[in-house]
Amino acid sequence: MKILVHTCCAPCLIYPLERFKKNGFAVEGFFYNPNIHPLSEYENRKRAVENFSKLAEVEIHYPEYTPSEFFWTVDVNEAPPKRCFHCWRMRLEKTAQEAREKKFDYFSTTLLVSPYQDQECLKKIGHEIAKEEAIDFYYEDFRPGFREAHNEAHVKGIYCQKYCGCIYSEIERWKESDER
Repeated sequence: MKILVHTCCAPCLIYPLERFKKNGFAVEGFFYNPNIHPLSEYENRKRAVENFSKLAEVEIHYPEYTPSEFFWTVDVNEAPPKRCFHCWRMRLEKTAQEAREKKFDYFSTTLLVSPYQDQECLKKIGHEIAKEEAIDFYYEDFRPGFREAHNEAHVKGIYCQKYCGCIYSEIERWKESDER
């Protein structure tokens, strides 16, 4: 069974990759993240995924970085949870399309490892897209492995970001730190 996994970052790939391999999947990643801002942050995350993928011996696909796709998708829905819903849907839809075109059996996402993401919403989006794109969505709650994987990333010197990636979440992060 082949699975294409939307990959948001290297630390979030660690635990799901282990689980997929344990469950007998041939795994490839898809680093599609036009939401990441600024370009330097995108490059840091991409480089971390490239380095980790060599260590883990997993192939990752890197479509062109097109932040305009994120801004067009989010449009005026800058506040969470609308912004997040549109962003997740955009990235999972592109992953499903790529998976179907390249004859994968399933698609999934590393977003399912994060305790900061809405699992039920991600699961719903994944299953909706699966129907639309005629490819199966693999859902598993990977959150139990989040802390251990991020600790492993720190030990191995893998870049760990401080916000989800979009400019809006970066602004929110800075506002929160100013308030403290």
